[in-house]
Amino acid sequence: MADTRVKICGLTRPEDVAAVAAAGARYAGFVFFPKSPRNLSVAAARDLALLAPVGLAKVALVVNPTDDLLDEITRAVPLDMIQLHGSESPERVAEVRARWGLPVMKAVGVAGAEDLDRLTVYQQVADQILVDAKPPKGADLPGGNGLAFDWRLIAGRRWSRPWMLAGGLTPDNVARAVAMTGAAQVDVSSGVESAPGVKDAAMIARFVAAAMEAEAPPRL
Repeated sequence: MADTRVKICGLTRPEDVAAVAAAGARYAGFVFFPKSPRNLSVAAARDLALLAPVGLAKVALVVNPTDDLLDEITRAVPLDMIQLHGSESPERVAEVRARWGLPVMKAVGVAGAEDLDRLTVYQQVADQILVDAKPPKGADLPGGNGLAFDWRLIAGRRWSRPWMLAGGLTPDNVARAVAMTGAAQVDVSSGVESAPGVKDAAMIARFVAAAMEAEAPPRL
């Protein structure tokens, strides 16, 4: 068994937090991006974060955030990590990590082999890397589009920082994704929803169970 660590992103309701905790996921993600159907106000995110039990890491997903927004979020919401999901430069990633004193996960979109070098660059400045499917041109959302990339691109690859696989994962394909890539961590949002922004507790439970029971290749 892989005992994969799971992140459920885009929680919007108290029952979502309860479902994530009950399923055994390790990370709960809260989205601060107005174009997303999963967008939360700072006050709403605080209320949800306060419901998270000990051991469930609380992650704020932000897209090219201003300093003022990060100040507002970090002052109000009890967080364990900041996830940068925009076009933030390596310098900005390092600045956010230093200024706000929280671990930073940087999302990097992958569509082809030409995108892999960026993973190497960002691992030098982030605490974790989120290897996500690159959004299509003109997409409103930088993630949460339900799209996957060719997992063979990263099969057997290792980075110096912990990394997480995202993009098009569902309860039905996550075990295959773990087996193909060796991912120790996976992230899902739209893949466990009954409608955009509406999480399904049964799908969350199925996803976490499938991820944790997957047969992963040896991790060297």
